[in-house]
Amino acid sequence: MSDADSTASGSTTTGSPAPGSTQTSYEVRRGAAWITLRRPEVRNALSATLVNELADHLDRAAADVAVRSIVITGTGKAFCAGADLKNPPGRAAEGERAVAYHDVLTAIWEGSKPVIAAINGAAFAGGLGLVGAADIVISDEDALFSFSEVRIGVIPAIISVVCLRKLGAHHGMRLLITGDRFDGRQAVEYGLAHRAVPGDQLQQAVQDEIDMINLGGPNAVAECKQLVRAVPNWSLDEGFRQTTTWSRRLFQSDEAAEGMAAFREKRKPSWATATDQGSDES
Repeated sequence: MSDADSTASGSTTTGSPAPGSTQTSYEVRRGAAWITLRRPEVRNALSATLVNELADHLDRAAADVAVRSIVITGTGKAFCAGADLKNPPGRAAEGERAVAYHDVLTAIWEGSKPVIAAINGAAFAGGLGLVGAADIVISDEDALFSFSEVRIGVIPAIISVVCLRKLGAHHGMRLLITGDRFDGRQAVEYGLAHRAVPGDQLQQAVQDEIDMINLGGPNAVAECKQLVRAVPNWSLDEGFRQTTTWSRRLFQSDEAAEGMAAFREKRKPSWATATDQGSDES
């Protein structure tokens, strides 16, 4: 399995701890905010502090107009090994806010900006919540996954809300009740991941996704994310009615006018050139 630091040779995708952060880092590069889980000594387990920091970073990225997409990855041999049983999410030290893990998953799922999970290593138990909530998942082909909760006598209750939407009942039933391990290639087959690549190609594969997102209009990308979430819940008639109105509104937007003008004039639209910039590391 790859290390998120070592696979970034020639680039600085992992950043450094953000001010006030102790278990994560945050960096903006070429229109993407990279959030890195930094507890390799415990396989990036989800502590209350880490989840609080993750929530803060997601809020920061959502508010930054320069950020077009968000990447979540890990350091060491794991992406995320699940909850820290000694200091689980939802608890808070004195003076800290208590962020529930499901609030982070909701922010990823419902947020307007695409979230890419770059699976650098093992993703077990609660760590699979980030995989299930993410919009795009690129995995090291050798990374291991497991809904391991049943092995200690509990169930993956909270993360099932996002993961079963991707797995469906067929794959979900077997994986949840057995706790069996599967690799990145199988994660693609099961619908949890989009691509599985050799570990030394993970960073470039994620950057390819970022670059493609940057070609789309920021509002159009946000609206597409909402479209994918909404359409499966509508009947055929309701879907056509809602999307006709939706389409008409977007065709009348300033962003659409700029996109069509750029197409006619054979140039890049303004949003594509705005992301061809350096990094903002903190």
